[in-house]
Amino acid sequence: MISKVQFQEEISGIIRNAIREDVGDGDHSSLACIPASATGKAKLLVKDNGILAGVDFARQVFEYVDANLVLDVHIKDGSRIKYGDIAFYVEGSSQSILKAERLVLNAMQRMSAIATKTHHFVELLEGTGTKILDTRKTTPGIRALEKWAVKIGGVKIIGLPCTI
Repeated sequence: MISKVQFQEEISGIIRNAIREDVGDGDHSSLACIPASATGKAKLLVKDNGILAGVDFARQVFEYVDANLVLDVHIKDGSRIKYGDIAFYVEGSSQSILKAERLVLNAMQRMSAIATKTHHFVELLEGTGTKILDTRKTTPGIRALEKWAVKIGGVKIIGLPCTI
């Protein structure tokens, strides 16, 4: 079983690598067009029905990019969502928000899709005595995110800390 510390190290590594790959030495469009002093507020607007996953991951991404960003969560991981819901607002440096947003959106879309599909099967099999097992057949590099999403969808993952 992976410890909570090991799991957190995996998530931190995913964030570091994704920001390095996506932003590199800076988001040059933002740096060229947005003053360093500019502040703003963004919202995560839900575009489909399902199960929300990745809010806690988003919190860590925003913290990694800029500890001064303020996240106001309206819907928690594992909650049912519908088109038009607002999952959260993030407020602070406009450059920081834009630096983090692509990773947050891509990860949350993937995690929410996995959690939604997982939850569908959990509901379908409820009361049958059938157990859903998660396997290692995941995407290298983001395995921890995908397993986290399966757990958010309602499946107990053997090998992941129960506190995630």
